[in-house]
Amino acid sequence: MSFKTGLIKMAIKCTPNIMIIWVANIILKGIAELTAFSFDLDTRKAYVQIQLVGEVETIDVWLEDFAIVSDHGSYQLIIQQAQSNRIWLSNILSRIAGKAWTIPVIPQFAAEIELISELFKAESPEQKEY
Repeated sequence: MSFKTGLIKMAIKCTPNIMIIWVANIILKGIAELTAFSFDLDTRKAYVQIQLVGEVETIDVWLEDFAIVSDHGSYQLIIQQAQSNRIWLSNILSRIAGKAWTIPVIPQFAAEIELISELFKAESPEQKEY
């Protein structure tokens, strides 16, 4: 792991969830409100709870075992498990979970995508199979 990746991991771990929720709600104003957020880079788990404007119930989404796999300049995103408290969204997530999705590399952002792939590289043997 490079120094830059280690620094970014530390920044992610030290960023308070309330700050992420606050910034997200500024961006999502008038569309939705982020009510809960949890992200653990070490265990590769993420949880988001969001309430769409005009809706009574929140939407919960859980992601587990996600990674970016690099193969000679091409990158793929893999999410092993994903689910939601909404049936329609769980059905959509079931179609994308467990598959490798190619990330298009835009030349202007090649360095950034390489850094992100190092940050989220596959660490378990199951994720390396893809």
